[in-house]
Amino acid sequence: MPTKTLLIPTEDGRADAFAAHPDDGERHPGVLMYPDGFGVRPVLREMARELAGHGYYVLVPNIFYRHGPAPVIELPEHIGEEVRPAIFDRLMPMIEAHSTERVLSDADAYLRFLTARSEVGAGPVAVTGYCIGGLLAMRTAAAHPGQVAAVAGFHGPVAVDGPEGLHRRLLSGLTAEVHLAHAETDLTPEALAELNRALDAAGVAHTSEIYPGTVHGFTMSDTDAFSPSALQRHWDRLLPLLGRTLANG
Repeated sequence: MPTKTLLIPTEDGRADAFAAHPDDGERHPGVLMYPDGFGVRPVLREMARELAGHGYYVLVPNIFYRHGPAPVIELPEHIGEEVRPAIFDRLMPMIEAHSTERVLSDADAYLRFLTARSEVGAGPVAVTGYCIGGLLAMRTAAAHPGQVAAVAGFHGPVAVDGPEGLHRRLLSGLTAEVHLAHAETDLTPEALAELNRALDAAGVAHTSEIYPGTVHGFTMSDTDAFSPSALQRHWDRLLPLLGRTLANG
């Protein structure tokens, strides 16, 4: 499975990124994969390679590139609960500095770069993301309705503004098919119902569900939140979504 480190030109510099794709000389549908708040690291590279093995060109950008190349802070091999608070104390200023304007400017650059790759087919692309990356994925899809055919967010803060804020900021103009996966600790059944009503009102094709028995971060195998069964459920939802929406997927 070919993998490489790339530099993506942006309005504010160059974002380092990781890419994985099949080694068959063919062109494949593109997937932009946003990392969680801990950023690009071995577990994200592993997930990108896994997805690429199903026939996709997967691009994982360092969303905090303005603060340096990934990893922007030193991370342990396993991010346990005992070290999480100290890590987030260092990461939160970077997350808070990642304004909507920066998100959308970067999304333009990431998609422009992705679709220009010689290994990527000419059809629509998908965007997926984890934790804060799930929110970035939704914003990217909403800003590029003619280009993004599918969007998936896993344990992402997509309902932080309530249904009215979500509809206004994330759903206006969205045409991609959506899958949202929530942790039991992130969203109550009542909040899920509100979120799904907003998706219905926006006319968005979607599945949006709470994965049973999960806590925030359930897809990440280098954290205490990891759930193998939830990670498998994630693949069981993501792969059919991409297969339905992307040419040759």
